[in-house]
Amino acid sequence: MNDIRGVVHLAARVHVMREDQSEPLTAFRAANVDGTMRLAHQAAAAGVRRFVFVSSVKVNGESTSPGHAFTETDRPAPQDAYGQSKYEAEMALRQLAIDSGMEVTIVRPPLVYGPGVKANFATLMSAVQRGLPLPLGCIENQRSLIGLDNLVDFLLVCLHHPKAANQTFLISDAQDVSVAELIRSLARACGRPAYLLPVPVWILKSFATFSGRQDVVSRLVADLQVDISKARDVLGWTPPVSLNEGLCRAFQGMDRT
Repeated sequence: MNDIRGVVHLAARVHVMREDQSEPLTAFRAANVDGTMRLAHQAAAAGVRRFVFVSSVKVNGESTSPGHAFTETDRPAPQDAYGQSKYEAEMALRQLAIDSGMEVTIVRPPLVYGPGVKANFATLMSAVQRGLPLPLGCIENQRSLIGLDNLVDFLLVCLHHPKAANQTFLISDAQDVSVAELIRSLARACGRPAYLLPVPVWILKSFATFSGRQDVVSRLVADLQVDISKARDVLGWTPPVSLNEGLCRAFQGMDRT
């Protein structure tokens, strides 16, 4: 890293749909804590000025109460091995910043979507594009998301803005939506009608209990909002790309693949 002034670290072991490790936390720590700190120590030794670490909103927790978005001052409450490993990496990086003088900026995004998105979001996009009926019309929660372009824009700000040094930021598109609204937005983005069935949430939860998918449905119906006031006030940042435009770009990337 000679002559490198800034590093953005995104690599991580992320959510595993079918975990094959007997001790998942050990596997997450190996990549997300040990791997992160190995890179960070190398960066500090090479004289890198600023290290930007992409963490996760999961450090804050899995859900928010209605009308109470996560903020940077909330007490961390990770609920799974991934979130715990990200929190441990954050703490180790803050200590390294004190010990070495290298500036560290921590970014906690919610779900990131965009061209090439994988996992559940890609499955949802495919279902909407194929015109499949979805039993999600009664889910009127509030979820924060961030498009890839907005995330990249914010990371560039964090690399260069003097006030980003040794700070933690929560970010989003600043357009929170319910799951039902998200599906309607996806349908508009791909030029298809949205087929939403008004299945009550209690029925979804009951089905989840029988099928062993309680965690998936609980996350689906819960609120998860983040407050981006700090990013606005400290860095003067606003998302340059709207939710609708971001979803259109996600579908364009999907078509290319």
